[in-house]
Amino acid sequence: MIYLAQTDTTAGFLSKNLEEINILKDRAKDKPCLITSAKLSELQNLTRVPKGFKNLVRRAKKTTFIYPNHQAIRIVKDCKHAEFLSQNGFFYSSSANQHGKKFDEIWAKSVADVILDQFFFEGTPSKILKIRGKRKLKIR
Repeated sequence: MIYLAQTDTTAGFLSKNLEEINILKDRAKDKPCLITSAKLSELQNLTRVPKGFKNLVRRAKKTTFIYPNHQAIRIVKDCKHAEFLSQNGFFYSSSANQHGKKFDEIWAKSVADVILDQFFFEGTPSKILKIRGKRKLKIR
């Protein structure tokens, strides 16, 4: 099932199945996707946060972290999207566009199974930080 939602940063597709998003966006089936969650406690099931970065991860807003296990995870806070995630658990997430193309609301609505919001916009993308050991690398 593919959901179309206004995330905290941009219009996005959400799914419990990574392959569904990749097929929909016409990209490699095994290409990794961002994982979004509203609960810090879910991080324990998905990855291990390096000790020196626990406060940074807990306090960060609109920031995606790439962890030592190569998982890209963003904790969503203080928005309608966070409410949906807290009720339904974590989802794989990707921007609601075809691979390499700009956002097209008509196309996105036509391919989604469930449309969660009425209004969509492309906001500033999340920051991406890769953390490993005691090092932090800014990706975006």
